[in-house]
Amino acid sequence: MGPEVLSELLSGLPKVHDERLIIGYDSSDDASVYLARADLAIVQTIDFFPPIVDDPYEFGLIAAANAISDIYAMGATPVTALNLILVPNCLPRKMVREILRGGADKAMEAGLIIAGGHSIEDEEPKYGLSVMGLAHPDELWYNNTPRIGDILLLTKALGTGALTTAMKVDLITKESERIVIDTMARLNKNAAEAARDLDVSAATDVTGFGLLGHAAEMAGDEKRCSLIIDSEKLPFLPEALEQAAGGILPAGVYRNRDFVGHKVDFATSVPLAYADLMFDPQTSGGLLLAMPESDVPKYLAEIEKRGETATVIGKVAEYKSSPLVVV
Repeated sequence: MGPEVLSELLSGLPKVHDERLIIGYDSSDDASVYLARADLAIVQTIDFFPPIVDDPYEFGLIAAANAISDIYAMGATPVTALNLILVPNCLPRKMVREILRGGADKAMEAGLIIAGGHSIEDEEPKYGLSVMGLAHPDELWYNNTPRIGDILLLTKALGTGALTTAMKVDLITKESERIVIDTMARLNKNAAEAARDLDVSAATDVTGFGLLGHAAEMAGDEKRCSLIIDSEKLPFLPEALEQAAGGILPAGVYRNRDFVGHKVDFATSVPLAYADLMFDPQTSGGLLLAMPESDVPKYLAEIEKRGETATVIGKVAEYKSSPLVVV
């Protein structure tokens, strides 16, 4: 269930109006933001899901990295978190401990403290975090404020949905499996911190709505701009295109296409596999950033110094035929 669905379900219910709530559930941004004082904003998010890999420790790493990502996408620093774990009674305690150990190790890497949490019994294991971060209000990033002329960058390769689907039936190599797990477990910490001193006009992380779903949120519905995405520049994880071309895709691809496809104008030259992977729901995907062209070399150099990469995938332009144009 995405933020748009949640907002629809909550509409009409009593709502406390408080000018200190800078961002609430009626926005599609990555987290809520509360103004604690003039120079301090509290950023809160929560995310959890069932296992997408077999190893419980790696599941904990991925789920925690995914939850923390929303804080980085807002330009904030994660500070504390609470565990949220749902497990069946039949699950061995050793496995539960490994899930929590993975979350704790990823939290330590992010520099945040897991201060507690809550557990309940459920038929299927699920794990995630409620995370609190801090930022100066003037330094927050919003997901729907791109500036015309800015360049779009993506900080992780696409294809986690297709590849984790393929992993369930042993269709990819162990090498590719290792890469996709490591990618999902990688924090967006370096990607965010490398841009901290640059003029980022808009930012979001690419997760369940896929690249195009989150890009559509960035473009907005007011016909104020179009995001032009160059499909030939998109980074894909190893074997992702092959799996997509063979029809190995999660159901979320089709849900995302139904949800946001009407906002996308595809050039006829864009291969179907490329389009499918742009709708592919990502787990712990990268950041999508908009920044001035003059800042791009600085960002690429800084993120490379941190041992990671980012890819220029397009630009923000005057409104054209659709909010999103894929060439």
